[in-house]
Amino acid sequence: MVQPFHLAIPVTNLTDAEAFYGELLGCEKGRSDTQWIDWNFFGHQLVTHCVEAMPSPPAYNGVDNHAVPVPHFGVVLTMDDWQALASKLEAANTEFVIAPYIRFKEKPGEQATMFFKDPFGNALEFKAFADISQLFAKQ
Repeated sequence: MVQPFHLAIPVTNLTDAEAFYGELLGCEKGRSDTQWIDWNFFGHQLVTHCVEAMPSPPAYNGVDNHAVPVPHFGVVLTMDDWQALASKLEAANTEFVIAPYIRFKEKPGEQATMFFKDPFGNALEFKAFADISQLFAKQ
């Protein structure tokens, strides 16, 4: 079993965090206080901490002819769950940094991926592999 990670990220409004992480992404809300909320982020512990101002926006690196925001975080889903989330985000008119597509097609590590930002500018990537054994495949 993979151990869950813990990640704390900045947000400027907990109500907007609840709408994004709780309602849109469907994460279960855990403990909370006036300045933070714990989320079950696909089996991992994500904490949204309220701050007055967000740090610098992400920079971008070129990957597979796309500009990938750095830093970013997310999870590897099953292909069915990835497709369901992509459809849900598209139906909600999510503005994608990189719209859902297949990266490294017909190469080692072929994967479905999509990038988008939360309302605060934190970049997220969700990906899936038709063959999960390709997760750490080398080119």
